[in-house]
Amino acid sequence: MDLAKMTALGLQGQSISREDALAVLRSNDDELMPLVAAASRVRRRFFGNRVKLNYLVNLKSGLCPEDCTYCSQRLGSSADVLKYSWASPDEIGRAVEAGLAGGAKRVCLVASGHGPSERDVNRVNGIVEGIKSAHPGTEICVCLGFVDDDKAQSLHDHGADAYNHNLNTAESHYGEVCTTHTYEQRRATLDALKAAGLSPCSGIITGMGETDEELVDVVFALREAGVRSVPVNFLLPFDGTPLAGHDELTPQRCLRVLAMVRLVHPDAEVRAGAGREEHLRTQQSLALQMVNSIFLGDYLTSEGQSGAADLQLIADCGLVVEGSEGDAPREPATSVPIRRRGVGTDVLANA
Repeated sequence: MDLAKMTALGLQGQSISREDALAVLRSNDDELMPLVAAASRVRRRFFGNRVKLNYLVNLKSGLCPEDCTYCSQRLGSSADVLKYSWASPDEIGRAVEAGLAGGAKRVCLVASGHGPSERDVNRVNGIVEGIKSAHPGTEICVCLGFVDDDKAQSLHDHGADAYNHNLNTAESHYGEVCTTHTYEQRRATLDALKAAGLSPCSGIITGMGETDEELVDVVFALREAGVRSVPVNFLLPFDGTPLAGHDELTPQRCLRVLAMVRLVHPDAEVRAGAGREEHLRTQQSLALQMVNSIFLGDYLTSEGQSGAADLQLIADCGLVVEGSEGDAPREPATSVPIRRRGVGTDVLANA
């Protein structure tokens, strides 16, 4: 494994080869810290000491007709998650305010389901316009499932900046994790997003039984698709789903995956997503040396660490929140009571 060559490529904004990506995943423990250091140099070349904060707002939870094996909201799931059809405007507003008060630069509006109806798109357009009016500098990413050209264009025209639609895993492995839609449908949605001018946010879930080759395949597929924001999620094996009890990840494996993604996507936003707290555990600080983006506080149907702990982690790493100019984000004077594992939570709860 030639780390000097990989680093030189990354510093020029060029991807390592597939062979090198496989070597990263298969590196030994003696090579792990030099690997983290190499990926960290590349990360700092393009993003300095900044960490972008993203905040999830769960507009619609559960009740999904898709059978994705990893998802707590899937068809037939008996996972203990909240199920509701469209949160109220007040709940959404409180969640957004909590995230922004914690320092989030991007708000991610998520609704479960195969894809939105025209009525759903219009509803979300109104939410986007309301956030943009109240907070003009806020980036908004929407995640509603499959969309065609017209729906993607409508969301863009009403102020959405980005759209999340993960590839999740390689085409060769896709049939193992979902049967109600195809990998090709996901790629087609990415094409629609790009055509509409929405920045495609698309990433992976690792730890679902994929091979090293399949993991490399999907990470390169994202680069070939021109994705500029790459969330790396680590499987949370929810009880009540087919992958319950599936546990193949270690902190060392997670660090190798993040290093590989950074070296394949040297100048893209790479985000440590769901599962980072559970699987990276005490190694989260090393992950932040390679990624430049995290979610603040909770996820859609699982609890993260408190927002205050996230902010402390960033400070302890000698990093700063993007947009803060080195200043600590403002804490709300009072807590914001929002349902846990629902629309969102007070990001500074349990501080």
